[in-house]
Amino acid sequence: MFLIFGSSGLGLRLAKWCSNRHRCTLVGLAHSLPIEEPLENCEIIALPSAVEINSIPQLNHYPTAILYLDDDSLSDGNPLEEIKKKWPNVPILTTIPVEGDGIDLVSIDDISFSAMQDRIRSWERRASASVVVNYLNSISKGSKVSIFCHDNPDPDALAAGLAMLEMVEKMGLEGSILHGGLIEHQQNRAMVQLLEIPTRRLILDWEVSDIIKESEVVIAVDFHKPGANNILPEGCVPNIIIDHHTVEDTVAADIVLVRSEFSSTSSLVTSLLMSLNHQIETNTATALAFGIKTDTLGFTRDFNAVDLRALSWLNAFVDRDIMRSIEMPPRSQETLESFSYALNNRIKHGKNLLAPLKEMPNRDSLAQIADFLLPTEGIDTVVVFGVRRGKVIISARTKRQGLHIGKTLSNHWKNGLAGGHRELAGGQIPFESILVEVPSDLDEAIEQSLEEIIVQLKQILPSLDEE
Repeated sequence: MFLIFGSSGLGLRLAKWCSNRHRCTLVGLAHSLPIEEPLENCEIIALPSAVEINSIPQLNHYPTAILYLDDDSLSDGNPLEEIKKKWPNVPILTTIPVEGDGIDLVSIDDISFSAMQDRIRSWERRASASVVVNYLNSISKGSKVSIFCHDNPDPDALAAGLAMLEMVEKMGLEGSILHGGLIEHQQNRAMVQLLEIPTRRLILDWEVSDIIKESEVVIAVDFHKPGANNILPEGCVPNIIIDHHTVEDTVAADIVLVRSEFSSTSSLVTSLLMSLNHQIETNTATALAFGIKTDTLGFTRDFNAVDLRALSWLNAFVDRDIMRSIEMPPRSQETLESFSYALNNRIKHGKNLLAPLKEMPNRDSLAQIADFLLPTEGIDTVVVFGVRRGKVIISARTKRQGLHIGKTLSNHWKNGLAGGHRELAGGQIPFESILVEVPSDLDEAIEQSLEEIIVQLKQILPSLDEE
């Protein structure tokens, strides 16, 4: 039984809510209690004037919890102390600034501030969605919209791209999802195949140039800096940028939706669709849900309430059979060989684990190995790296408090060569940025680059002794 002391509208509203969960009793002054409408499963004690707690004969039940909202109905010198004497060990929730064991104080200011924050965010979401829709509605029907993902797009980028594609096509525009690099991770390939995501890989500069010229709208998803790990030219200014990564430099675009409070771009795009009451397709919902789960590592990595809200909305539309098939794709023999090489050649540096790969069957095997190694006993930071096409590709993970692995890498290798989040990051470092002089012999260049990367990683990663 909930016992509520309060003559205000707040008391009545809480009584209505509590009575739907458990039986409750509302105590307050008769002249101020708004009791015109009956309350099911709730007893109302309307007092003619303030009285002492022990003078209320109807209060014979032992409450589960007490909500103390005002001092109007009780005349005791210290009402809360008398309540605690009458019902010892019962938790008390109050809005009145007091202290004491068993008393849970809720600040009205904090509640108001939080509620206003939520309302402002909802306005921002609706406004952002309206700005995007109005912008796209201003484009002639049938116009081309190019949606660019970053190189080697991950599930978050692919999902956000698919959602934007669905949106623009429903508005009568001709959309396409474009990217550089390769889609190699088994899960990513399964995602593209099972959800029928129509991606197109671009290789040559003239291809990119022609597409930009032909496009009425260029949208960048899951990145905000052209030329940094993506195929857009550095001087390109996209029409729309949608991203969740932290921004340190000025972002140039007609519409910039960069919201770091979202833990994934999929969450951000989902929020936009929710604001528009968009009728989402099953494949798109499944992709977005998978994008959110992978970017938060199944909600074991940093995430916020907005991510949970987005996933809750998507949950009704997700195809769970397809989701399971994406999450558990077959692993290639080449990837297993990479695991074996990384395990046999790992380097322990304090609580850091460095794992080089001389042969890398696919870029995303690095991430799989990094995720696998991070739970190792005595290790809190893992960096896996291998060589491909004249670059050292890096995938890093950390669970160390106080270490932002993305900033650590980006501060050392600048101009977009490396970066990421607090707990996971990556990079593509050309040999020229690692070595003073790159040997003409490829094998020698690979050997020296890997050796130098190890030296530099040991320098930038703190070597903490084991406790």
